[in-house]
Amino acid sequence: MTATPPLSVPASFQQSSDSRDRVWVRIWLYVVVVTLFTLVLVGGATRLTESGLSITEWKPIHGVIPPISEAEWQEEFQKYRRIPQYEQINRGMSLDQFKTIFWWEWTHRLLARGVGFVFALPLAFFWLAGRLEDHLKPKLLGILALGGLQGAIGWWMVASGLVERTDVSQYRLATHLTIACIIFVATLAVARGLAPHSGGPAAAGTRRFAGWLVVAVLVQIYLGGLVAGLNAGFSYNTWPLMDGALVPQGLFTQAPAWINLFENPKTVQFVHRLGAYAVLVLALWHAASTWRAEPGTTHARRAVLLVLLVLVQAAIGIATLVMVVPLGWALAHQAAALIVLGFATAHWQAAKGAYPMPGAAPA
Repeated sequence: MTATPPLSVPASFQQSSDSRDRVWVRIWLYVVVVTLFTLVLVGGATRLTESGLSITEWKPIHGVIPPISEAEWQEEFQKYRRIPQYEQINRGMSLDQFKTIFWWEWTHRLLARGVGFVFALPLAFFWLAGRLEDHLKPKLLGILALGGLQGAIGWWMVASGLVERTDVSQYRLATHLTIACIIFVATLAVARGLAPHSGGPAAAGTRRFAGWLVVAVLVQIYLGGLVAGLNAGFSYNTWPLMDGALVPQGLFTQAPAWINLFENPKTVQFVHRLGAYAVLVLALWHAASTWRAEPGTTHARRAVLLVLLVLVQAAIGIATLVMVVPLGWALAHQAAALIVLGFATAHWQAAKGAYPMPGAAPA
């Protein structure tokens, strides 16, 4: 009796299955990106409303449940009344006022926990179901590890304001914000790499410049974190002049000189302004060089659109400054920064080209 040969799966069917897996993985990662976007905005509101120290303990599991009874609210309020922020700034605050700042911080922590589940549970499912391409696994594990580190950094930041300070360290706040944005960039880059592209990869120079633009935006966001940590946006609220001059006096009054870049509010705001100008110049240069090297291509059009987004972000930043940082405008400024960062990341990944399909012949 002749043995029946095993049935082979047609290559076209296998590629179709891989393509469907890519679609679902990409949708999942975009959901993570939207959740991260929301988390960063709520974190910004938490900072702007001075709510970040309202919860004085780190309870990763039990902390999901907010106070319910009057006695529980009084217990939480009593813990807050022991820290310097209450003693020096909010002394006499009512319980209802405390509840307002508590809910901002609680929502921020709940979203942080939520994004962990939104990332980790589908990751486990796709991995165990064999729907992840091998090259994605280390990337996704790296993002998961960064998320765990970010949770620890968040508490490290809060702890800096519980003993001697009335707010959190600007160093730790800027680090917390920047790590969140790096996770945002990494997740979006992986998702964009799974998407079909309308054109091939860009020229090598375009790819490199697009990558450095992402780095420049991240540095500018770090500088913005320092501004927020020092409340530096609430002073020198004129533009284009600052304290009556293009280059104000008193930028290096502290010793050693380098510490002004991190601890002198005037210097930190001035450097943040310079960073905004630098990002705009780099975006303009990138658009011009891309249009010259690859005229009329999708990459060139995206480079021009990136310039427009940077200009919109700059306008929102100026409006936020001259109006002395109203909450709505400040959040719009932060949201626009994330949009610029996200578009720069997508542009960079598109310039690199989509990930090759599993089993595809090398180009």
